[in-house]
Amino acid sequence: MSTATFVDIILAIILPPLGVFLRFGCKVEFWICVLLTLFGWIPGILYAVYVITK
Repeated sequence: MSTATFVDIILAIILPPLGVFLRFGCKVEFWICVLLTLFGWIPGILYAVYVITK
């Protein structure tokens, strides 16, 4: 795991859409993460960490 990935994961735990945005921009992954974060914090975190590490 690189340092950039580690920082993205930390940001994904604090604010899930931010971590995904920094990795992918305003693509579909970002909007899915925003939607899941609005439904609940934990689903947003789980999705963000999954997308960043896949």
